[in-house]
Amino acid sequence: MKNNGFIHGVIPPLITPTDAQGNLLESNFRKLIDHVIDGGVHGVFALGGAGEFYALSPAQKRRVAEITIEQTAGRVPVFLGASAITTREAIEHAKMAESLGAQALSVLTPFYISPTENELYNHYVAVAKSTSLPIVLYTNPDRTGGVNISVNLCERLSEIDNIVAIKDSSGDMTLTSEFIRRTGPKGMKVLAGRDTLIYGTLAHGGAGCVATTANIAPKLVVEIYEKHKAGDIQGALDAQYRLNPLRMNFGLGTFPAAAKDALAIIGVPVGDPIEPVMHCSPENKEKLRTILKNMGLAN
Repeated sequence: MKNNGFIHGVIPPLITPTDAQGNLLESNFRKLIDHVIDGGVHGVFALGGAGEFYALSPAQKRRVAEITIEQTAGRVPVFLGASAITTREAIEHAKMAESLGAQALSVLTPFYISPTENELYNHYVAVAKSTSLPIVLYTNPDRTGGVNISVNLCERLSEIDNIVAIKDSSGDMTLTSEFIRRTGPKGMKVLAGRDTLIYGTLAHGGAGCVATTANIAPKLVVEIYEKHKAGDIQGALDAQYRLNPLRMNFGLGTFPAAAKDALAIIGVPVGDPIEPVMHCSPENKEKLRTILKNMGLAN
């Protein structure tokens, strides 16, 4: 039996608060963690794409991991990213996460390079063998030059004891539903990685979501999950529709600028995007403010 009973519900990929020079803003980060936990989330995930893991130094990654575990203080499970271009570096991240006391790892497909399916298989098996922690596969072809985890590959990897779930950010509901159909009987959990498809993933039998919008509107994202779980299908769908405008306007800035600016607007400041990413334009910030006002999150 796979060790994944704690993998469910809403797991925000935490934004990493940084100043204009890219230095970590520790107190802001602790406040953000409290903000999402107070919003009812079921876990937190640090060192993901929304957390600009690719822009952090090794020392910063370790400090982000330490703060996440300290501030969470056992209230919800902690997932840490162990994503890298090379297998060697991913294993280093995995070992660090385990040594610090994380509950699970999330491992994105390698980016920049274009590995074959067998190379991806070997990559994930090597990372899995390096740790006793449960591993959540992560496929996001839009951010990795088209590198994707196929259903066949996911099914092969589901045979590995500590590969227990997959986060699907492909935006392809057919792929999501096939992950669920073909790996669910093997004990794999499937999590929505596209915030507009949380309801759809749950309807197909998914376990929850890893949603960037849950940094900003944790209670609303949790409402989608909790209402669906309770059988209030229309209520879950209504909550999904209320959330969609926020996620669909993340393109008002280079990711994750709109998420950082939205948090500032609602009074949970997380500093600046890491250069070369810049804040949204003043005009686009006003558009964000209007969306957040309509959601009841900003004055």
